[in-house]
Amino acid sequence: MKVVILAGGFGTRISEYTKTIPKPMIKINGKPLIMYIIDHYVSYGHKEFYIALGYKGNVIKKYFQNYKNSKIKINFIETGLKTMTGGRIKRLGKFLKGETFLATYGDGISNVDLKKLVKFHQKSKKLVTLTAVRPPARFGTIKLNRNKVSYFKEKSSLDEGWINGGFFVINYKFLRFIKNDNTFLEREPFELLTRKNQLAGYRHKGFWQCMDTLRDKEILEKKIKQKNFE
Repeated sequence: MKVVILAGGFGTRISEYTKTIPKPMIKINGKPLIMYIIDHYVSYGHKEFYIALGYKGNVIKKYFQNYKNSKIKINFIETGLKTMTGGRIKRLGKFLKGETFLATYGDGISNVDLKKLVKFHQKSKKLVTLTAVRPPARFGTIKLNRNKVSYFKEKSSLDEGWINGGFFVINYKFLRFIKNDNTFLEREPFELLTRKNQLAGYRHKGFWQCMDTLRDKEILEKKIKQKNFE
């Protein structure tokens, strides 16, 4: 399966770093965040990546000029400076036609079992499967009814149990629910899929950590250093 990594955002909440580099290139214990993500997918046998570029995408491309791994292929796709998450995926449509593909954000690390995730998606027969994780309450909230997402609300202030942790499996047909560059993946498309009973949620109880702030970076560095992935 092809893997899409959304790496074009401005990363304004960690501007101490993103004034000069995009968030996926911030180093965690000396290694760019995006490399942890790629290495995780590679460990499950995935070899073809599409990096959706935007803000300071040239920094990402420059880094990979010196990256040598003949076993994988990394494609860099310019998806616009101000394009939203849904719009970036839609712009990649011509590279993904007719396929089911994997996708995730460029600022989150997890030890989610990707083989089990894909099998879960195939069994659910939904258009999209997201990985549901238990994080701080400042993130968007989802509710799960068995293995179906019955409620989706972005950036809830309430701790309602599970949130969208990224690490998606997406059927190409889902792209028709994305209108244009201004579409947030996490708003209208997912809310519409929820109403149509086409959004599945795979519960992941293991390690997951995103990096929005300096505090998140410190937590992530400490967990990786201590190999505290539970």
